[in-house]
Amino acid sequence: MSNSNNFKPYIPAERVTPEITVTSILMGIILAVVFGAANAYLGLRVGMTVSASIPAAVISMGVIRIIMRKNSILESNIVQTTGSAGESLAAGAIFTLPALFLWAKEGIMDKPDIVEITLIALIGGLLGVFFMVPLRNALIVKEHGILPYPEGSACAEVLLAGENGGSSAVTVFAGMGFAALFKFIIDGLKVAKSEVSLVVKGFAGEIGTQIYPAVMSVGYICGPKISSYMFSGGLLSWVVLIPLIVLFGGEAIMAPGTTSIAQMYADGGASAIWGSYVRYIGAGALAAGGIISLVKSLPLIVTTFTGAIKSMMNSGKSGTLRTERDLNMGVVLGMILILTLVIWLVPAVPVTLLGAAIIVVFGFFFATVSSRMVGLVGSSNNPVSGMAIATLLVATIILKSTGTVGATGMASAIAIGSIICIVAAISGDTSQDLKTGYLLGATPKKQQIAEIIGVAAAAFAIGGTLYLLDAAWGFGSEEIAAPQATLMKMIVEGVMNANLPWGLVFVGVAIAVIVECLGIPVLPFAIGVYLPVHLNACIMVGGLVRLVMDKLKKNEDEKKEIVNDGILFCSGMIAGEGLVGIILAILTIAGVDERIDLSGMLNLPAFAESVVSLVVFALVILSLLKFSLWKKRKSL
Repeated sequence: MSNSNNFKPYIPAERVTPEITVTSILMGIILAVVFGAANAYLGLRVGMTVSASIPAAVISMGVIRIIMRKNSILESNIVQTTGSAGESLAAGAIFTLPALFLWAKEGIMDKPDIVEITLIALIGGLLGVFFMVPLRNALIVKEHGILPYPEGSACAEVLLAGENGGSSAVTVFAGMGFAALFKFIIDGLKVAKSEVSLVVKGFAGEIGTQIYPAVMSVGYICGPKISSYMFSGGLLSWVVLIPLIVLFGGEAIMAPGTTSIAQMYADGGASAIWGSYVRYIGAGALAAGGIISLVKSLPLIVTTFTGAIKSMMNSGKSGTLRTERDLNMGVVLGMILILTLVIWLVPAVPVTLLGAAIIVVFGFFFATVSSRMVGLVGSSNNPVSGMAIATLLVATIILKSTGTVGATGMASAIAIGSIICIVAAISGDTSQDLKTGYLLGATPKKQQIAEIIGVAAAAFAIGGTLYLLDAAWGFGSEEIAAPQATLMKMIVEGVMNANLPWGLVFVGVAIAVIVECLGIPVLPFAIGVYLPVHLNACIMVGGLVRLVMDKLKKNEDEKKEIVNDGILFCSGMIAGEGLVGIILAILTIAGVDERIDLSGMLNLPAFAESVVSLVVFALVILSLLKFSLWKKRKSL
């Protein structure tokens, strides 16, 4: 049973303090755009994003309480509510929308314009917020004490520990600064190679690591277990599957390759084999992993959805207390209807009436699922990609069966999948933020308005960000591989054109099933199979650093503080590298990148280049240790 009836928030309902102010909204919008752009860059590189709620809370508390000398915890809460929306919207957008750019490069369709991207992102974000309004009472209030909402509860703790806000904010900003410096050295000045590889003569496999701060930070934040699952998947691909394909393939020419396997390996090494064959195996494993995760959650999904429908009537009524007031239910339903009509009628959104209906039905269903899932296991384990894969499969099959095929059908399927993906991501983020507000005593209506503002700000920024990154390097390139979007593209093409190498895909499906039978979490392992091993190894390094922190022989409070400082520093590094990535994209388009490139001046032998890269990577790790394990702390 829940204990919501006895719960008393930090700020009582009878007390009114500033929440939505000019300061909180402006800061929230800035953070929404910053973290949205940074996470877009990170997701396009590694196929994963991280929550921005805690760093946004720390920055807001540091600015409002320390710099502005204001004691307003609910104002800081509005900042993090607005700011974290940008990260979630970016996650949903970059998992799907780059597929449209990839098709444009293949000449299948025209490149999507910024208006189309902005509208798709905005519609998905707004639907995610509006679908959560009637669910708040059912999931946040009535199940308080049952659903922990880990990130939301942690965010409330950060805001309550306001006396530490100044030093914590310094840690985040230090992470941003160090990562910005390292990123500029690696990809701007190019005095250190971004990858270090080890190839053994006579063996076709390859092992190595990237040296990027943000990638290592993902491993630290995810922890050693998730990192090890991803690394194991990478090892399977690069030191088992690739050598076997080369060993047994020989002079054979196998589709989708156009030259013999031996020639392909001679020309492009292990990476060429990975691009032609192993990524399809990874795609099969990842698609199967997403569907397995959904199937395993079916009992929970059905229970949650049924309970949410039953509580809809009562949830729509605003309470008399300040802490019980939601957006007016009539306004919410009216906005959902208007957005549905916009999806159908506005030419910039390539979706028919049938597609609009699919979006509303699947959207509300997955919003409910997403909110419940993040309440139980946290945002990091929310199977958004699995929901997007399921939606894409169903939508593509329906569109094909009703005669909407070719470029029109593929664009429509991706638009539907993108909106659903954003809905699921935003619903999970909104529910975490509403949990934070529930613990602190915020006004739900004001938080929901802040979410809408954050979604709008991030939606207008994401189109420009995608265009900028595509113009600088192109999606699918080494710099921004866009792994999730490439997977979604392959799924839609496979259903529409029946041209996937299904043999390779089913090998991946079989691997996912075996891994699931062994009791290993299938999604992180499948992501590891799908991504390059160098990236997985860098994530693993971060996981190992976190493992060392977790095993420290210190008291629990001190150990928790060290680990949390590391998370804050890594969050800052992700933001800092993402922002410099955006700046480097601008420099690349302007043609300035070649002028600051110092790699030709050094002219080092390959071994020396690897040593320089490893030294830079060591400095990245040492900077993390400096601001976590070796940080000067006030004695208690």
